[in-house]
Amino acid sequence: MKKIFLYSLAVLASVILASCNGDYDDWAQPQHNPQEEAITIPGFTATPVVQSIDCSSVTTDSVSIFTLSEAALPEGFTLDNARLEIIPQGEDNAIKKNVNASIEGKSAVAELSEVIVYYYGKRPIAHSFVAHVYLNAVKNGDAVLIDAGKFNLEMTPKSPFIDSGYYLVGDMFNAEGVDGWNTVSAKQAFMHSDKDVYDDPKFTITFETKKADQYWKIIPKKNIDAGNFWADGVVGPKENGSISEKGDLTNVGSGAGMIKEPGKYILTLNMMDYSYTIKPAPELYMKGDANGWDGYDYLTGDGVHYTGFMYLNQNGFKFTTAPDWSGTGYGANFDTAPDAKNIVITEPAGYYKVEVDLSAKTYTLTPITSIGIIGAATPGGWDADTDLTYNKTERCWEVQDIKLKAGECKFRANKGWDINWGGTPDNLTQNGDNISVEAGTYDIKLYAWANGYAKCEFIKK
Repeated sequence: MKKIFLYSLAVLASVILASCNGDYDDWAQPQHNPQEEAITIPGFTATPVVQSIDCSSVTTDSVSIFTLSEAALPEGFTLDNARLEIIPQGEDNAIKKNVNASIEGKSAVAELSEVIVYYYGKRPIAHSFVAHVYLNAVKNGDAVLIDAGKFNLEMTPKSPFIDSGYYLVGDMFNAEGVDGWNTVSAKQAFMHSDKDVYDDPKFTITFETKKADQYWKIIPKKNIDAGNFWADGVVGPKENGSISEKGDLTNVGSGAGMIKEPGKYILTLNMMDYSYTIKPAPELYMKGDANGWDGYDYLTGDGVHYTGFMYLNQNGFKFTTAPDWSGTGYGANFDTAPDAKNIVITEPAGYYKVEVDLSAKTYTLTPITSIGIIGAATPGGWDADTDLTYNKTERCWEVQDIKLKAGECKFRANKGWDINWGGTPDNLTQNGDNISVEAGTYDIKLYAWANGYAKCEFIKK
């Protein structure tokens, strides 16, 4: 370790004498109150060795940030406890964050990245900071705080690239006239929360395979937007042909994963650590007076959070993991005892969006006061809904003798776009593509249960 020296005993003595209350003895008795007021020493400064640091590109655990000038140090004194006091540039009143440093001016990359994340989050964008260097001159356990000056420093946090969206492509999306590897639709889009992707890096998709040995990969949204599916950045397992239910992902030379058995699955990505899990899609059911107790309505989700659309009344129901009661039943207060009381709503009977959180043991009801068909093919165009009526017997929404033009349409709830269905008639999803129809007079039925269980019928007359 390079020995660094203070300027002179006389300089230090005079500065300390001026800055301390009470009698001054000598250098053998420096102030005992730590960090009361920092002293400066002529010629003793910290000089930056870098102007910017991208924590993601640093391959070592620590990085050199500054060097210290040399000055004479009285006998028995050493320098210790170097650190950086960091605040965003131009934010003098911001809370200061401390980062440890060696006497050689090195700091841990992880600590620097934590500071950036504290102020600005994990998105890998460069930000400007002011770094202030402090050290202690120590003798016999007593310390004098030394101010080595400040400098500007640009830093980028250690985070991987995370796109705003992703699409699943593969064999399971092949259909007549459709190449599941080179086209995407709304049903192939991963779902994500409304949070920044660096605050919530998880993406999920529920899909179905009807054949064995179905291969898959993941296309980032940026490639779709650029019109080049297979540009750099395609994501897949590190091991080509992996059938593992979990593993590591890469966007450099990625392989293709494989689903061995037909079924419904949920694929979850964690793009912060580039990992994935894939497992059978869990289902939840509602059984109650509203569907005659012998029937059931679907909810789909990730094993904890579920969503479905259904008619409810005040005569009681339960949630269950199996429609034949062979699984776990959830009654009032999410009691799982066989004799648990039924859930009874206080809201009026009607059609609802039902959201269940099994972890919190809660459910939320959003009233569906209307469902309509809208679009260029409909009488009201894209400006007005043609309302459907709920049929309690068939548990569907329907309209009869509606005249449609050749064109496109969708279904939506409550005359807004927060809840809408599109895609293909036999597979409707939230925010799905517009539905193409031929001109004619139709009876229409919409079964709006849950993602993967929503469909419609266009009965042409």
